[in-house]
Amino acid sequence: MSLTDNAALDAWLATTLDLPGARVTAADKLSGGAIQQNWVVTVTADGMSRRLVIRRDAPATIAASRSRAEEYAIIAAAHRAGVRVPEPLGFCDDASVIGAPFAAMAWVGGTGYGPKVVRDASLGGDREALGRDLGCQLALIHRIDPDQALARVLGPRPADPALQAVAGLRGWLDARPAPRPGLEWALRWAERHAPAPDRVTLTHQDFRTGNFLVDADGLTAVLDWEFAAWSDPACDLGWFCAECWRFSRPDLEGGGIASRAAVLSGYAAAGGTVPDPDRVRWWEVMAHIRWAVIALQQGDRHDSGAERSLHLALTGRIADTLEYRLLQMAAPEAA
Repeated sequence: MSLTDNAALDAWLATTLDLPGARVTAADKLSGGAIQQNWVVTVTADGMSRRLVIRRDAPATIAASRSRAEEYAIIAAAHRAGVRVPEPLGFCDDASVIGAPFAAMAWVGGTGYGPKVVRDASLGGDREALGRDLGCQLALIHRIDPDQALARVLGPRPADPALQAVAGLRGWLDARPAPRPGLEWALRWAERHAPAPDRVTLTHQDFRTGNFLVDADGLTAVLDWEFAAWSDPACDLGWFCAECWRFSRPDLEGGGIASRAAVLSGYAAAGGTVPDPDRVRWWEVMAHIRWAVIALQQGDRHDSGAERSLHLALTGRIADTLEYRLLQMAAPEAA
């Protein structure tokens, strides 16, 4: 459904933004967004224009992704807590407006493509300072105290986030017809070496290079909250530091852009409790398993015919290299 020449969308924006006569005069689909669709739209009223982003479901998604309404509630809570996210402007649950429920957020400038952010030294300003800032953002996320409405969105806190994560991934693999013995081996290793339960907080669950925006000076926004959930805060640190998300700079353990020490120092400075290194390392192994499972799910989206895409098909093949790396990480001598 078109976003321009759409009277229903124009009316919703006029009310939500308090801009009588608002009209969408341009709409362009943004690159990226492997699970959701993001559109940057230009809204014009009384001769003035502003840009915002409309975020809606792609034609096919994956089971672990939250609804747009749930994601919007989490982003709004993060914004209130001072996390650097795009300003949430409103949510529309009327699918007839553009064909699916959607969220509207302020447009934020910056580059988000992970390999480019890692490779282009002109982005992000001082990289160690960027690492500290990202650590600070994670600490702010982990300090969010959800109100009753958000707590209902998140559901009950898990008693043992580590074993729950293992069980969830194993359940998905067991339901899939094609066996993945390397992933099953890694899951068994993870089950046997799972850290004891500790703190449980709100976690982003996809905090990595590629899911935040930077400009020439530094961080501009943290994006992609569709997986946010209760968990061990070390899972976010492990996901960010995991080798699979460092792209062309495996030597820089802080997301391919900074040292691990910089990220942890920023985390501690903002009030985060730095977890034991072995706990973070365990979650790094889990990051590889989870990314392999997500990659397989992305490939299945293509194979199902619901969303034919070369990008999704190629993403599905990433699972092979992740599985090989996991056999190294969880080798018997490493047990």
